[in-house]
Amino acid sequence: GRQGLVRVIYVLCTIVSGLSGKSQIAFTVVFCTRYLDLFTTFVSVYNSLAKIVFIVSSFATLYLIYVKFKATYDSNHDTFRVEFLIAACAVLALLVNQEFSFIEILWTFSIYLESVAILPQLFLISKTGEAETITSHYLFALGSYRALYILNWVYRFFVESFFDPIAVVAGIIQTLLYLDFFYLYITRVLKGRSLSLPA
Repeated sequence: GRQGLVRVIYVLCTIVSGLSGKSQIAFTVVFCTRYLDLFTTFVSVYNSLAKIVFIVSSFATLYLIYVKFKATYDSNHDTFRVEFLIAACAVLALLVNQEFSFIEILWTFSIYLESVAILPQLFLISKTGEAETITSHYLFALGSYRALYILNWVYRFFVESFFDPIAVVAGIIQTLLYLDFFYLYITRVLKGRSLSLPA
C-alpha cells in the first residue's frame, strides 16, 4: 500500500541493491491497468488523486532503480522473467473475468498480476540468500496490506453480503506467497537479526 511505497522511495534514496526492479515493473503495470478508469469514472477528488499518486510514484520508483541509482541495482541477481508473469495474467484475465469489457478485463488482469508481482523480489532474495533490513520491512508491509484486505473482504461479506471471488482468491494466493517470508521476518528480523535464508 501507500506506506510500502514510501518505504521503497526511502530505500531508493540511498541504495537499490536489495530491490527487484522486475517486481517494481509488475507493480507499475498493476497500477496503470487498474486505474485506467481515471478517464471514465469519477468517484471523488481524493480517489482520483490517490490513483495518480500511485501511478506517478511507480514510474518514479522505476526511474530511480533503472536510471538514477542504476550503479547500485543488482541486475545480475534480479533475473526473474517478469514478462512471463504478465503474459500469463493477461491470458487468465481474458479467460476468467466477471464481465468481458475492456476496463473489467484490465482490472481483473491487475488483480491477478498484483497477486504474483512479488515473486521477482522473493526470487531475488532466494538468489542472494539475504535481504536488507529495510527491504524486509517493506516486504512485510506489502504482505500485511494484502492480509488486511482479506479481513476487509470477510467484513464486507458478513456486513454487506459482498463477495468478489476473483479478488478473494488472488488475495489468498498473494498472502500464501508471503507465508515463508513472514516466518523468517518474525523469527529473525524482529529479533534484530538479518533476514538470511537457511543454507
